[in-house]
Amino acid sequence: MTFPIIDLGQFHDLLYLVGEATVLFIIGAILVSFVLVVISLFSIRKGHLYFPRLIKAGKVFLEGFMKAFFRLLGLEDREMLTFFIKIHNAMNANSFSLVPLTERAIFVPQCLRSARCPAHLTPEGLKCVNCGQCTVGEARILLEKLGYRVFVIPGSSFIKRMVKKYHPKAIIGVGCLTEVKEGIDMADKIGLVSMGVVTVKEGCVETLVNWQDIYDVAVLGLDPASVPEDLHALTS
Repeated sequence: MTFPIIDLGQFHDLLYLVGEATVLFIIGAILVSFVLVVISLFSIRKGHLYFPRLIKAGKVFLEGFMKAFFRLLGLEDREMLTFFIKIHNAMNANSFSLVPLTERAIFVPQCLRSARCPAHLTPEGLKCVNCGQCTVGEARILLEKLGYRVFVIPGSSFIKRMVKKYHPKAIIGVGCLTEVKEGIDMADKIGLVSMGVVTVKEGCVETLVNWQDIYDVAVLGLDPASVPEDLHALTS
């Protein structure tokens, strides 16, 4: 019995080519990440997003490299997350504006309520009773008047549950930086158009949000004439 002769030379050549391709890919990824970080930092300094589509694509495929460069260049995690959320919102604004109000939902964290809040937790989150001890009740009324489903929730598990029950096509997520980043990542995975609004004061009790930021997102795509007068005054 004879055995086939394996040409080890060809095998070594193949390994060499694979090794070269891998090295070139890594070098290319590093260079592209560096360019994207430079563009991102320039955007941060100027307060304007340059090449948002390019940055977002790079964030998806090269996020690890980009984060490493951000840290190397002295940018803190908070600044990174803030910038990534801004990019996400800028990229999703048009798609969000095309979704009918009846297919949008807003999720706000329970930490925005007063420490004396009498609301009880239900399977759909906290049931606001409009007691007037915080701004959540008034904001909820205004947003529901627009046509939104508004949920006051204690955790991200409620978002998944309500999305599964009501099937919105677009959502606004409100929370601290990490919560918003996690929320929009989750929305991307399940095919939801999402917009994030970050609270201006973080914590577990009586946090704060700029409701104007939420209203500005909420009215995207709407004819100004269709916006209720009380909300229109806030967004004008």
